[in-house]
Amino acid sequence: MKLSLVAGSLAAILLSGTALNASAAEYFDRIASFPITANLPSDADQKAETVAEIISASEDGRLLVYTDSPRKALGFIDIADSAQPQAGGSLALGGEPTSVKVVGGTAYVAVNTSESFTNPSGKLVSVDLASRKVSAECVLPGQPDSVAANAGILAIAIENERNEEVNEGALPQLPAGALVVAPLNGGKLECSALKTVSMTGLATVAGEDPEPEFVDVSSEGRIVVTLQENNHIVVVDGKTGKVEAHFSAGRADLKNIDTKKDGKIDLSGSQDGVLREPDAVRWLDADRFVTANEGDWKGGSRGFTIFNRDGSVAYESAASLEHEIVSLGHYPEKRNKKGVEIEGVEAGRYGNDRLIFVGSERASVVAVYRDTGAAPELLQVLPTGIGPEGLLAIPSRNLFVATSETDLHGDGGAAPHVMIYQRAERAAPAYPTIRSTKSSDGLPIAWGALSGIAADKAQAGKLYAVTDSAYAGAPRILTIDATRKPALITGEVLVTRSGKAAEKLDLEGIAVSSDGGFWLASEGNPEKGLKNLLVKVDAKGAIQEEIALPASLEEGAKNYGYEGVTVTGSGNNEIVWLAMQREWADDGKGTVKLMAYKPSNKSWGAVRYPLDTTETGWVGLSEITAVGDRVIIIERDNQIAEKAKVKKLYSIAASDMKPVALGGELPLVKKTEVRDLLNDLKAAKGYVLDKVESFAVDAAGDAYIITDNDGVDNSSGETQFIRIGKL
Repeated sequence: MKLSLVAGSLAAILLSGTALNASAAEYFDRIASFPITANLPSDADQKAETVAEIISASEDGRLLVYTDSPRKALGFIDIADSAQPQAGGSLALGGEPTSVKVVGGTAYVAVNTSESFTNPSGKLVSVDLASRKVSAECVLPGQPDSVAANAGILAIAIENERNEEVNEGALPQLPAGALVVAPLNGGKLECSALKTVSMTGLATVAGEDPEPEFVDVSSEGRIVVTLQENNHIVVVDGKTGKVEAHFSAGRADLKNIDTKKDGKIDLSGSQDGVLREPDAVRWLDADRFVTANEGDWKGGSRGFTIFNRDGSVAYESAASLEHEIVSLGHYPEKRNKKGVEIEGVEAGRYGNDRLIFVGSERASVVAVYRDTGAAPELLQVLPTGIGPEGLLAIPSRNLFVATSETDLHGDGGAAPHVMIYQRAERAAPAYPTIRSTKSSDGLPIAWGALSGIAADKAQAGKLYAVTDSAYAGAPRILTIDATRKPALITGEVLVTRSGKAAEKLDLEGIAVSSDGGFWLASEGNPEKGLKNLLVKVDAKGAIQEEIALPASLEEGAKNYGYEGVTVTGSGNNEIVWLAMQREWADDGKGTVKLMAYKPSNKSWGAVRYPLDTTETGWVGLSEITAVGDRVIIIERDNQIAEKAKVKKLYSIAASDMKPVALGGELPLVKKTEVRDLLNDLKAAKGYVLDKVESFAVDAAGDAYIITDNDGVDNSSGETQFIRIGKL
């Protein structure tokens, strides 16, 4: 399937290279990022899991309230100053909170207290926001999953979820779920007013075992309920509890999608009749609602659908949003069974615009659409933390908030974050900083995991990049036009061996050779049987030569090999330099080799480079680039977010780069700090990304750095292409 007209219009704007009139458009930009770990009490286990899942806000939009299921708590964030969110602490709830909705001065929290899948239970907890204490509790008839309120009506989806380890998660698995409704009289809830509405006997798929997933209440008091595993949707009169309508969520046909986990993004696949299996749902007006079609069981249509209240489809996104995500480098190839997994939706009116927010759990982005009454118009895509779950529109303050539920901080990765975005008149959104154009087949050039760049020697703003082992099935050289904003990937060349995609390469560096081809650095991994290779390719990507390290040196190899390549000199004096990431067995502590290969006589030499030290993690090299009379090195630690300390550019005088033959005493070069990159990485207002791996200076003397998004593997997928100008 070609990119939709909607997605195409956004691409045309972003690729035009022409700044919009500042008064012509409003966009969201991220203004703050709050790590959930900042809300942990000092005496709590700082490494144990913590998340921000579903989020709501006080009526004045100055206090955020979120659910933290692993900690069995409700968390608070003060956003009186939205650009400087402050920790507000947490409140224990005696169970796992699954959803929260603020009405007036009260937060209504759905809490799961189940002892097992077969004996589910739950409660509705009322929390007074002024005192931040529990004011009341009501027993629920099962395990709740979603809570919503509007027009004086409270609705709770009682999921009674299935055990996915029993019979491969097949339904039925009783007890059945249900819907609970209650009036909010003057903003207050009486437990005796809770009414259970049966959802059994409605769905064609396991009608005896409905699993309500998500609810929303319209301004007219109608409740829409998604039965995800049942692939069904129900509309209920919130005042009477009467089922007004119910219908199958239907199926979607998907064209030009990637369906295989094979180390490459190949948009030649298709799937017909895919169950939508909707998760989140939001009313757009009295007669339409939008669903996020995650497909938790057998489905996964990779998109979202706007339904009319009678069940007819007003709009189906199909693969259009997924194509946009591919062009932004956020496509999760390793999680390919269901693609980007659209899980969350939100809606809100900002000025004259009704906006729809669509969250992708696997790509870690939120797409922002303008509701036109027909096909929605894609305006922009926002980067989030890993695994966005809760989406919250705060139109009164021109704010939007996204939570993330994937927690890697216990293993040294990123913690879940709540990210805050503000809408204002802007010439263009800050993100993306780099994207791709379409290839000859009309589909976006797929990319991600940019691990090294080099500049064209003659044309200013023209760069070449390589992708690493995240896409080992299709190692490529990409051409980047850095004069565009965002930077634009305009071409791709497959690296081939004997006419086929070259296997067993982990490309980490690229340098332009004097003959118009390229030198590539491929990092070794002894555990996987991969050697460190210096690879010479022609301009079309065909491998001409693969050069291994001397056998004596490779014997001490570790999984911290080549991370960059550059060239100095010319003719018989040409030297190809390769940066090793970290110390090997024969290196002194705190030093790493810069390897030197001389093509004219195929000889090897090296110098030693002194590494910075850090209290946490390790420090290593990520890039080496010859620039005039010096060589520039990226030196970084492996830390992320607030733990990141070392992200720097250092220089070495070219006159100091005098390699000595291997086996002798290697000289230690002197380094000079050129730039601390932490401020550059913080400027995006997210968390500091750990892998700043690419650096180049173009023919006009302008410098660029790029972060590696690891192919969206335990990563948010965010790539920062940063222009740092003249050094």
